[in-house]
Amino acid sequence: MQGLTRRGFVLTAASAARVLGANERARVASIGCGGRGQHLMRMAKAAGGAEFVAVCDAWDVRRREAAAYLEKELPGPKVEQYADYRKILERKDVDAVIVASTDHWHSRMTVDALHAGKDVFCEKPMTSLPEQGLEVVKAVRTTGKLVQVGVQQRSIDHFIEAKQRFFDGGMIGPVHLVRTYWNANSGYLTPVPPGMEAKPEGLDWQAVLGWLPKRPWNPKMYFNRFAYWEFSTGGQTGGLFVHMVDVVHWYLGLTKPVSCVALGGIYQYNDGRDTPDNINFILNYPQKLNVTFEATITDMIPRESADIVFFGEKGRLNIFRGGYRFLPADGGEPIVAKGGAEPAHMGNFLDCVRSRKQPNANAVDGHYGAMACHMGNIAYRTGQAVAWKKEWDI
Repeated sequence: MQGLTRRGFVLTAASAARVLGANERARVASIGCGGRGQHLMRMAKAAGGAEFVAVCDAWDVRRREAAAYLEKELPGPKVEQYADYRKILERKDVDAVIVASTDHWHSRMTVDALHAGKDVFCEKPMTSLPEQGLEVVKAVRTTGKLVQVGVQQRSIDHFIEAKQRFFDGGMIGPVHLVRTYWNANSGYLTPVPPGMEAKPEGLDWQAVLGWLPKRPWNPKMYFNRFAYWEFSTGGQTGGLFVHMVDVVHWYLGLTKPVSCVALGGIYQYNDGRDTPDNINFILNYPQKLNVTFEATITDMIPRESADIVFFGEKGRLNIFRGGYRFLPADGGEPIVAKGGAEPAHMGNFLDCVRSRKQPNANAVDGHYGAMACHMGNIAYRTGQAVAWKKEWDI
């Protein structure tokens, strides 16, 4: 850690934390200022209650863009810019950090931030390897700090309403099959911008790689990270399925599957990628339930491209970000509702930073949601059924 040891983080956590008043704005720093990081900054602006004091990114262009946006849209102190995230963690005036790096950095940055006395909003998936989830949960319990995982459905009104109405209220009855699918995601085909064949002078490629094996500049990997295992958790798996399986876990009170099988491959885009462009999972849970996942970037028709479908003994629920529709099994009239707003999830996190309540999507939730993805990825890569391992238990 180059002079900033994990033990040092633990020892300074208490002194680094401030006690916030009920109406005081949290002082926040963002680690990762790409498209997702800047989106989360906009969500913080919409939610209110945040004062950004610092940003960090391995590319100076993104640092400057983020700082300029924040200084214009969220008046406050000058936004300091850092290339090394550990410099932010040294600051005692930072209450919370947003981790919006590539997937392989999520857990390490989160654990380091927790030990430095910071609460963390961690983009999904929380982990890129199965063993990392236990490290994050241990850090939360050791430090008493908070983690909110970026599975924002847990804070959106119509998702909350549907859980209370159809599951807590029993309208849907026992559920034995949930189908999830998410297709037509153009972000998984991001091209390399013109002129980026050579690495920009202000981009620290070795810092981006971090603990991964060193390699020459690869603009495809940097700009289309979902196409590569090392920068993403299976591509469409950790980017898409993690949202959907988290809703399934939340609604049905699930944690660990018994087993998983998977099929897929690179069927269309032989562009240097190593994650599948078409993928199918089937996960079996001990509650007499199968959960399926399908994703493709062959079909790019946006209409009706994503859904979660719960098949219950008393009805069927289709739900995603645009709203929900419940069909009663007795032939009654459908129950329909429109979708809600995304900033609520960031708002929940900022509220928890002040109140010290547990956030809607905590580190344990993040571990088990990511593990469903990891099991599917292992099944796909080995070509074999994967059974739950005891060492993955919290």
